[in-house]
Amino acid sequence: MIIPLLKDEALLEDIRQAGQETGHFHLWWLGQSGFLVCWGGRFLLFDPYLSDSLTRKYADTEKPHVRMTERVVDPGLLDFIDVVTTSHNHTDHLDAETLGPLCAANPELALVVPSANLSFVAERLGVREDRLHGLEAGEQLSLEPFTLHAVPAAHEQLDLDDEGRHPCLGFVASFGPWAIYHSGDTVLYEGIADLLSAFQLDLAMLPINGRSAARDVPGNLWGREAVQLARQAGISMVIPCHYYMFTFNTETPDEFLREAAASGQAGQVLQCGERFSSHQLPPRSRQ
Repeated sequence: MIIPLLKDEALLEDIRQAGQETGHFHLWWLGQSGFLVCWGGRFLLFDPYLSDSLTRKYADTEKPHVRMTERVVDPGLLDFIDVVTTSHNHTDHLDAETLGPLCAANPELALVVPSANLSFVAERLGVREDRLHGLEAGEQLSLEPFTLHAVPAAHEQLDLDDEGRHPCLGFVASFGPWAIYHSGDTVLYEGIADLLSAFQLDLAMLPINGRSAARDVPGNLWGREAVQLARQAGISMVIPCHYYMFTFNTETPDEFLREAAASGQAGQVLQCGERFSSHQLPPRSRQ
């Protein structure tokens, strides 16, 4: 079992210290696709999975979800979250056992979901739809100090519901002088690099677990494709994610690191529970 670099009280203390700093944003990888962002003492949480719900659900099936990394923190202890996203309806991105305690600990929490999924999310979490903030691709929502811009995600294709809405999204968060992108689960699709290049992204968190028919689940970018997307979209830095959580659906970051080094793409592999700060970004000309 992989032990997070920081977990429980040690992680919370690091978050508290970072929250007092000004001038830089801070980010922690919480495992799978979960990232916590701090800017100006406010907190944005992308797609957290902080329970063992999937391991229990699939324990006696042909597709057991054997956990590789210990849980980094009890979600009920995160009582300072301002905004949380869920990019699509898969449980490792929309987990009632994570989001329920988070909502209880943060009564004013803004929960941002794809508009196509509003009724599904409300039912899973046992909340009213008007408790949620729905976004469709191309729309944006200001939740100071963060502005979230919705971008289509292809998991593994660009699906639409009966009303022509995207049930899988990525989110660009802009705040202060920064713009960062959390892709949710996605593969490359025509036009994605052009969509992203318009944001002049400082950082992207991209999945690298790839895809295989043998896994019998929708797949994601391979490490080499994450680098390709970053290069085409002019993204300054990439942090890979969506690996080392379940044994049946993981890869190592080795391919990502090789391709990034070969192409000159800046990338940073984090340990679960590790902090990344904006002073670690490469120099960038922001017009």
